[in-house]
Amino acid sequence: MAAIHAEVGRLRDAHNELAARLLPGDRLVYMGNMIGQGRDTVATLDELLAFRRDFLCLPGAEPEDIVYLRGAQEEMWRKLLQIQFAPGPGEVFDWMLRHGLEPVLRGYGMDPTQVRGILREGALGISRWTNSLRAAIRQHPGHDDLFGCFRRAAYTAGGELLFVHAGIDPAAPLAGQSDHLWWGSPAFRNLNQPYAGFRRVISGCNPRGEGAHLDAFTCCLDGGAGFGGPLNVACFSLDGAIVESFAI
Repeated sequence: MAAIHAEVGRLRDAHNELAARLLPGDRLVYMGNMIGQGRDTVATLDELLAFRRDFLCLPGAEPEDIVYLRGAQEEMWRKLLQIQFAPGPGEVFDWMLRHGLEPVLRGYGMDPTQVRGILREGALGISRWTNSLRAAIRQHPGHDDLFGCFRRAAYTAGGELLFVHAGIDPAAPLAGQSDHLWWGSPAFRNLNQPYAGFRRVISGCNPRGEGAHLDAFTCCLDGGAGFGGPLNVACFSLDGAIVESFAI
């Protein structure tokens, strides 16, 4: 599933569609940026958790059959919870707000204006605030656990398909991708041979706003959910072909 950006209505509709299509043995990958931009972060995470319960009721389903990738929004959220260690926390915070985290904060009851004042208090005051933010997250059952299980990437057992959030740098090994996983790389679209033996590399978000694409060795599913576009969902076979897809 492509980037959701907290569009919980589209997510619910996509889950309803998925429920009618899922078969035993299917695996499900959420491709990051589940939060951010949209104003329904709490409801979005609640919906993800509810569908996880339904998914695990499928015959033979195992917890590892459903994966949540860490997108740019989730990576910023992780860094926000450690912002007391950042040089210039006020500047970092304002950058995060400009890049989509303000509605996430408000969803957990935090006023960005008040937070700016706290960020001027020094490391001790900031640490007290990040602890209060963690406590606010824990007020919503399952949210803390979900934030703790995000993955950098996912791949099929036989090494046929690689799933990432925004893309890769073809010149770097998977372990050395670093920020390319969250923010992409211009070279990703130009991949002209299999990367690290994978038949196809699939991303869920296009940070440059170029939308979805399907090339010889890459695929981006981003339909623009959160920015006026649909939420795209696709099923891949192990040879990298799209078996079926739909947009909500």
